[in-house]
Amino acid sequence: MSSVRPRPDVAAMPAYAAVEPPEVWAARLGIAPERLVKLDANENPYGPSPRARRALAELASPHIYPDPTQRALRVALAGWLGVDAERLVVGHGADELIDLTLQLLLEPGDAIVDCPPTFGMYRFCAAVCGGRVRPAPRRADFSLDVPAIEAAARDRQAKVLFITSPNNPDGSPAAPEALARLLRLPLLVVVDEAYVEFSGLPGLMAEAAAHENLVVLRTFSKWAGLAGLRVGYGLFPPALVEQLWKIKPPYNVNVAGAAAALASLEDLDHLQANVARLIAMRERLLVELARFPFLQPYPSRANFVLCRVSRLSARQVWEALRRRGVLVRYFDQPGLTDCIRISTGTPEQVDALLAALRQIAEENYGSAV
Repeated sequence: MSSVRPRPDVAAMPAYAAVEPPEVWAARLGIAPERLVKLDANENPYGPSPRARRALAELASPHIYPDPTQRALRVALAGWLGVDAERLVVGHGADELIDLTLQLLLEPGDAIVDCPPTFGMYRFCAAVCGGRVRPAPRRADFSLDVPAIEAAARDRQAKVLFITSPNNPDGSPAAPEALARLLRLPLLVVVDEAYVEFSGLPGLMAEAAAHENLVVLRTFSKWAGLAGLRVGYGLFPPALVEQLWKIKPPYNVNVAGAAAALASLEDLDHLQANVARLIAMRERLLVELARFPFLQPYPSRANFVLCRVSRLSARQVWEALRRRGVLVRYFDQPGLTDCIRISTGTPEQVDALLAALRQIAEENYGSAV
């Protein structure tokens, strides 16, 4: 037997629970993929903009390595956001930037401060980098427990605090006064704004220059419909940018992703109209879901709605929807016991979801809602 062994901590850690692709679910359910109503991964059902699709179709140089610094995309982003292009780093999804940040900062025994329930990649990347996690759980309404975060930050080896705003999976934005207080901590504060375009809020990009310990992450996956191409970006303090360039893989963003992202910034009216449609469907979901006696939707400023399930079990509802070809995300973990998360879809997808929920209501209560 080989003497080569993985790190014991990696061997013991659980794998990340990623969402299965639609063709896998279609095969399991015995239905055509196009019949699935996929509302389980917070994707944009409208997909890329026409200009982005055209850029992909007309891609001229897939045989040439991409620009290792993504110059054109960073300059375009800087012009759109009103920030310094030299402080922007583009990644193969924002996930890569989370990983690179922790590779740069964590030494053996160091820790991150995490605010669960939230996006699982922070804990995952910390574990891969050999770091510890100091949890500061959110309150029952999913707001940040600032005193608990401050207590966790007193760990001398705590290096990075992660905050998702709006938070995934509940869609709540972080309170400005909480963020202002937390930015006074002696930690790097990473604010993940993957869903900010759906929030109606400005986010922290404009404020980042005033803070030497603030990183702001965003992505093209949600608002621009490029989840499958994996393009994210972050605004970093100058002291970190120079070091990140040393460890960033040189060709991490491929030519297709870079071209589609650049074209998206040239088609903002189209994409922002799609965002407005998804916000309208989110508001519709918040009203309609509250009509079902077994669902308690939480307020959301993202492109999804989290529901606490009562009377029935969340797993029961998830499975009943799945049998009808409607995919939503099921949770059963601390802070999310008996919860499902429903991504915002097109009007037709929302109609199908609501019809399936009415059938479930009829089966269990004898009448539709």
